[in-house]
Amino acid sequence: MANNEDLLKKIIAHAKEYGFVFQSSEIYDGLSAVYDYAQNGSELKKNIRDYWWKSMVQMHENIVGIDTAIFMHPSIWKASGHVDAFNDPMIDNKDSKKRYRADVLIEDHLAKIEGKIDKEVAKAAKRFGDSFDEKQFKETNPRVLANLEKINGIKNRLYPAMDNNDMDAIKTLIEDVGIVCPMSGSKNWTEVRQFNLMFSTKMGSTAEGANEIFLRPETAQGIFVNYLNVQKTGRMKIPFGIAQTGKAFRNEIVARQFIFRMREFEQMEMQFFVRPGEEMKWYEYWKEQRMEWHKSLGIPAEKFRFHDHDKLAHYANAAADIEFDFPMGFKELEGIHSRTDFDLSAHEEHSGKKLRYHDPELNQSYVPYVVETSIGLDRMFLAILSNSYTEEDLGEGNSRVVMKLPPVLAPYKIAVFPLTKKDGLPDKAREIMDKLKSDYMCFYEEKDAIGKRYRRHDAIGTPYCVTVDHQTLEDNTVTIRERDSMVQERISIDDISGVVRERLVG
Repeated sequence: MANNEDLLKKIIAHAKEYGFVFQSSEIYDGLSAVYDYAQNGSELKKNIRDYWWKSMVQMHENIVGIDTAIFMHPSIWKASGHVDAFNDPMIDNKDSKKRYRADVLIEDHLAKIEGKIDKEVAKAAKRFGDSFDEKQFKETNPRVLANLEKINGIKNRLYPAMDNNDMDAIKTLIEDVGIVCPMSGSKNWTEVRQFNLMFSTKMGSTAEGANEIFLRPETAQGIFVNYLNVQKTGRMKIPFGIAQTGKAFRNEIVARQFIFRMREFEQMEMQFFVRPGEEMKWYEYWKEQRMEWHKSLGIPAEKFRFHDHDKLAHYANAAADIEFDFPMGFKELEGIHSRTDFDLSAHEEHSGKKLRYHDPELNQSYVPYVVETSIGLDRMFLAILSNSYTEEDLGEGNSRVVMKLPPVLAPYKIAVFPLTKKDGLPDKAREIMDKLKSDYMCFYEEKDAIGKRYRRHDAIGTPYCVTVDHQTLEDNTVTIRERDSMVQERISIDDISGVVRERLVG
């Protein structure tokens, strides 16, 4: 665990030193759980967003994108359930003064018990070899059965308590299973209390006449209230999707782990509208599609896993997370939810407006069902950083830190260097730069020795460095260096763009 914590600290330090992420308002000692994306970070973030948008909107004829306002009519949040149900149960430890989400404390406890079962299975698999029957072992081993009984007992108490907003029952459960504070190790807990996570503000010309409105806690509702406008103006036929990226805001009480859980964050969501009864087919389809998208970036498949939800949100009939192996363990990266017709039916009821789709094939009108894919852009950014950060020993006392970013996402695709600042090399390098920069984000640099410049661009993840030397002036060739292998080859200036494009498409 310590190593993973060290890795996260290294990533945070690297992100600051190389212009990816800064603490917001740092000169005023910062603002907790709020971050600014720096010059390289904003490019990386934009490239992730564009890659998602292209795969979701450009590559699908039946998915279109919109951009809705952050401010929305307050009744929308009443209809969606956020006013009444968007709460987290919080508990404080009196000794450490630390605040925790009560349900997460219990879920972490469940994960430890599940870990014990996994250890038993792994030990038995090793002992019995090829003849090992995991299913039979789990159904008969007394220790496994005892732990499964514990897990089911806790779930059978936790989920009804959460559904009924029974804070006393959650507190009793924490006490009964003996959960201790991770910081102080004590069981000296306060009562469990509910906190609504929405930020509110006032809209109006005077304070007295102002209406309370909310900063949106998700981007999905902007899609739902516009779905019929989009369907009619775009002449969309079911099944069809609406995509959106944008800021959302949650007053997270326990915001931590760098940009993993923030109060201001960005979502990339797509709501797919389908016929009632066909939602499970599309739910399975989008689960598979989204996992393929993640793997398309060249990140090893073992870094991802599905986690199917035992406890479903009030609007869902099926839900799964794609979890990523972050430095702090497997955590949610993206959610795929079958939201039924909950949202559209609720908005139809609260607004008094019909939100039905007339299906010409069936010759009937209905409220569509919805399958949602929702990914945190900031979490995806952290996943990419975590996977890319590499410390390499080059031998003979030399080492380097290289960000092995997927080339298509790298902030800069090409760095152009004149070997020296004289003999007309900068002029030639500038000429090459001007030729390339309309197609690629390029970086020009002539300061420091060439080795130092290579190291700097390794650290920000630039896939290619092009060096202009004296031979360039004679035969119009340059040295092109590939980031990961550090292999250098001599190519014609006219071939630079093609070499880079091939790699980006790949």
